[in-house]
Amino acid sequence: MAKDPVRVLVTGAAGQIGYAIVPMIARGAMLGPEQPVILHMLDIEPAAESLNGVKMELIDAAFPLLRGVVATTDIQEACKGVNIAVMVGGFPRKEGMERKDVMSKNVSIYKAQASALEKNAAADVKVLVVANPANTNALILKEFAPSIPEKNITCLTRLDHNRALGQISEKLNVHVGDVKNVIIWGNHSSTQYPDVNHATVTVNGGDKPVRELVANDQWLNTEFITTVQQRGAAIIKARKLSSALSAASSACDHIRDWVLGTPKGSWVSMGVYSDGSYGIQPGLVYSFPVTCEKGQWSIVQGLKIDEFSRGKLDATAQELIEEKSLAHSCLN
Repeated sequence: MAKDPVRVLVTGAAGQIGYAIVPMIARGAMLGPEQPVILHMLDIEPAAESLNGVKMELIDAAFPLLRGVVATTDIQEACKGVNIAVMVGGFPRKEGMERKDVMSKNVSIYKAQASALEKNAAADVKVLVVANPANTNALILKEFAPSIPEKNITCLTRLDHNRALGQISEKLNVHVGDVKNVIIWGNHSSTQYPDVNHATVTVNGGDKPVRELVANDQWLNTEFITTVQQRGAAIIKARKLSSALSAASSACDHIRDWVLGTPKGSWVSMGVYSDGSYGIQPGLVYSFPVTCEKGQWSIVQGLKIDEFSRGKLDATAQELIEEKSLAHSCLN
């Protein structure tokens, strides 16, 4: 039986990440090789011509799964009936801008987009916020779209999770697919905590702890953490542009696992609404280890948190508490 197409919205679709992600979605990288999609692409008026160019390319690529393309600068039209929304559009930080300036621009964008989603999207829409500050943008979206269940609004920390997997695989010279259960705790910012205390590598058919295999706590507690935290900045320095390809790929991974489920025995990192797990204040969008089944995520419970990790978990939570109050001051 042919499946009904799923409507997927990408905001900021004419930008770098948008240009990288739409072909991935149209190829089935997000929802699987059997699932037809209708792409909804939104961008701002100055990017309308470029957005139309992306639409032409999607048509020219003749993707068998692509059943339609909506390319628009009208937020209401863009949100109509969407089942999945990937919120890439946002106001980027420019040189000389204070954090508060960026925050106030994004708060107003996400407030408007929340209302449009609430009014026009499918009742069970799943939302992934990619634009920075991702955790706080997701929180604002949640507050202004009260009828969308809080479990349906998440933010992207899968990019950081994948970066951590990549660093371990390089260090140990193993295939990245054999490394699992790293965790990104907290904010998608330089305070995030990449944690390998529960991570393993499949060696000769068995799982061995990453710490044991690396056998270098000094590296794992310092250089590894800062490399993952500052990887985005390193890519900007090298490419003179931000990490679009890896961000697009990890956004597909995030939605795919959320919709289709995580593999048995492994978890992924997602920025989700805190319920107080691991002593993190409820009402923050915070990155936790989660497993997904039947379209629902659940925070992995009962992991042992050592003293070093506790300090890191609390520091990134503190930054999110400050961001939240900054966002609210921008609203007022």
